[in-house]
This record gives sequence, C-alpha cells and structure tokens, in this order.
Amino acid sequence: MAPKVTLTGQRVRLREFRTDDLDASMAVVGDNRVTGFLSFDSKTRDQQTELLAAAIDRAQQEPRTEYYLAVTPHDDDRLIGFVRLGLNGVKAAKLGGAFAVDHWGCGYATDATRTMITFGFATLGLHRITAAIGPDNAASVAVVTRLGFTYEGRLRDHVHTNGAWRDSELFSLLDHEWKHATPGDSLISEGS
Repeated sequence: MAPKVTLTGQRVRLREFRTDDLDASMAVVGDNRVTGFLSFDSKTRDQQTELLAAAIDRAQQEPRTEYYLAVTPHDDDRLIGFVRLGLNGVKAAKLGGAFAVDHWGCGYATDATRTMITFGFATLGLHRITAAIGPDNAASVAVVTRLGFTYEGRLRDHVHTNGAWRDSELFSLLDHEWKHATPGDSLISEGS
C-alpha cells in the first residue's frame, strides 16, 4: 500500500481524497461553469461517487500512476478543488486541476499548482510536466504562464466534451526551468 501524501503550500494544503469529500467535490465536477473548461462533462452524484472511490483506490496502488489530491485552505479541511499529476512516459507527467466557482480568483489555484509542481520535480524526480488547457480558459493559461510554463502549440480536436470536439493549448515546464519554489512550499508528510 502506497503511503499517503500531504503537501503544504503557502495558502493551501493538498491531501488524499476521502469518501466524505463527495458533497464538496460536486461543487467542482457537478458545476457546468467549471466543467465547461475541463476535458469532461459534469458528473452526476452517482458518477462522482464511483469516480471518488476509484481515485481513493488508485492512491493505494504501488507504483502510483497519479497523484490526484484534494485541495483545502489552511484554515478548513473542506475540499475546494483538486490538482493532479498523471504520470506518463519517462519522468513525465500531465498536470490538471479545477476549483469550485466560489474559490476562483483567490490565488488557490496558483498556490496548489506551484505546490504540486514542486512535489513533481523535487520529490518525484520528474523532468517534464505538461498542461493541456482549453483555449477559452484564460485563468488556467494565466496560472501556468505565471509559473513559467512554455507554450508549445495547439492540439487540434484534443478532447470531446459538452457534445463537441475542442482544441487544447499545450504548455510545458522542464525541471531545470523550475524556479518558483518558495520557503514553506511542499512540506511533505507521507504516512498511513
């Protein structure tokens, strides 16, 4: 069984998902205002129950194929979003994340993304992290650009969501380009 991971950023904490995250997670994956920017359609409560259970199971597998973590503010353990590194290829991962609308524009996404990137490079030993973002998702493009990602190009008809094909803009960051770790980021606690 893989050890549990908790990461601490400046404003947020990243922790493993729990079954009691269902209600809070619906504010993310069940909200069309959020999923309109993502690579999947909004989920029903039953679908999210299954997906949450599957994410909890995958977190216990060794070796891990992903680090899919709930994001909470420091002063509250309630899920406000998620961030994910899906491991693929040699020392490479795909980055993703989403936040409940009530928490947009608060700096949580930038902090959670920074914390996860630091974990990917410093702890997992990754060489490359990519992010594929919908062209209309200006907020996510701003986050990865602020954190030093380089635009690589457009992936045509990359995902099918909300009944249509959608392009994605591809961004990447290499380990030697990562300079945004700050004191206090990614204080890692692994244990059962």
